[in-house]
Amino acid sequence: MHLTPQDRLFVLTGAGVSAESGLATFRGSGGLWNGHRVEEVATPEAWQADPSFVWRFYSARRRNALAAQPNPAHLALARIEQHLTQNDPTCFYLCTQNVDDLHERAGSRRIHHMHGSLFESRCVRCDQPFPDRAFYETATLPTCRDCGSLIRPHIVWFGEIPLDMDDIYAELARATTLLVVGTSGSVYPAAGLVDIARKHHICTIYVGPEEPSNAASFNQIILGTAAQTLPAIFDLPSQ
Repeated sequence: MHLTPQDRLFVLTGAGVSAESGLATFRGSGGLWNGHRVEEVATPEAWQADPSFVWRFYSARRRNALAAQPNPAHLALARIEQHLTQNDPTCFYLCTQNVDDLHERAGSRRIHHMHGSLFESRCVRCDQPFPDRAFYETATLPTCRDCGSLIRPHIVWFGEIPLDMDDIYAELARATTLLVVGTSGSVYPAAGLVDIARKHHICTIYVGPEEPSNAASFNQIILGTAAQTLPAIFDLPSQ
């Protein structure tokens, strides 16, 4: 993939990128946590029914994410951002469906977590996210210092709207290339970004070990794991 200083790259990453660092996708065969489907612990209804159980799930996810390390795919994306943004910091935009911080730890800077962040929480009343790496694994639930309401994970659950979609669409409209990595192509609205890109005559490229559900919408499909493929496809000057 040859990118010039005039190009603007929009990258969308999915669970496949984090899976290569050992983090569960919860969408494959047997995607369970303690015998429960993820939909049973990641919905507003689950929170209303048993917030302690939901917090145990997200505390476990925090532990797993902290133990994971960025893989070559994360590092490659950080490198291409550094290269593209030397003269214009807006030439690269990374939108991820993942809630871990592996992109940040790899060095990515211009990044948006459309499904929220595993290491942020927010008050159910004040609705203001804040950094949080604590584990809430007991019956004692965290509460807001200002109003006393419960604190929930800053995660977009099933049935909730992804964060800042207007900004995502605006960034996509300015792009010249959309690179989608490690997604199933079945989770909307993220899966619909490629169709919007095609309408704007933006080049669309997919990288993953198998074709996504929306493969027909891409100009190019590159089969292979993200960790193996991404470091090789960027036409960058040698370091």
